[in-house]
Amino acid sequence: MKAEKQWKNVYIFGAVTALIVIISTILDIIVGTVTGGDISAIPNTAIDNFVQFQDNWLLGLYNLDMLNYFTTILMIPTYFALCAAHRQENIAYTLLAMIIYFIGATIFITNNTALPMLELSSKYAASTTESQKVLIASAGEALLARGAHGSPGAFAGFFLSATGSLIMSFGMLKGGVFSRSTGYTGILGSALLMIYIILVTFVPAIKNVAIMVAAPGGLLALAWMIMFTIKLFRLRSKA
Repeated sequence: MKAEKQWKNVYIFGAVTALIVIISTILDIIVGTVTGGDISAIPNTAIDNFVQFQDNWLLGLYNLDMLNYFTTILMIPTYFALCAAHRQENIAYTLLAMIIYFIGATIFITNNTALPMLELSSKYAASTTESQKVLIASAGEALLARGAHGSPGAFAGFFLSATGSLIMSFGMLKGGVFSRSTGYTGILGSALLMIYIILVTFVPAIKNVAIMVAAPGGLLALAWMIMFTIKLFRLRSKA
């Protein structure tokens, strides 16, 4: 009985964190719509980012994936709950998915540049000499190369996280715990997001075209999360 109660807690905690991510994703869609959804309008240089931080620090954080930073962390207990739900069926797929997602999340979190760039923007604005500005701008460029949205430095974290989602969806398809429609929705959404990540990283000339792939991929990923979150709440009541 004690073990069953512990699994209930795992399911409910994973479902709650997933619900927060769902709300955050909807917020992300709204913000993207309000700001025009134009990827090419995102600042490309450190100085441009500093200027944006001084004008609108929230938008500056958003453009440097701060929202994704928090949702990536929140999805860690969710993936554990999804893996736990398959502990008696098809554990290999879901365990592999969880490990790959954790690796991707770790890379993404450690490489995220939002907060360091915010700090540098304050120092840049307060600097009084040209040499200080040059040094701070150089540090900013190094940070952007490591983890700015669409940069090769950010690719591994995003791609591995999406790969974890793809494998988890295959696990759902074969595990018999979640519906097959949930699995197929996750597979298609994850695949489209992986294509988007590849395009926006390695084919920057068509960043706006990549939006055509990201939009349906993001909506399908959102639908996938809603579907498995509902199931996690139900599993909690049955455990």
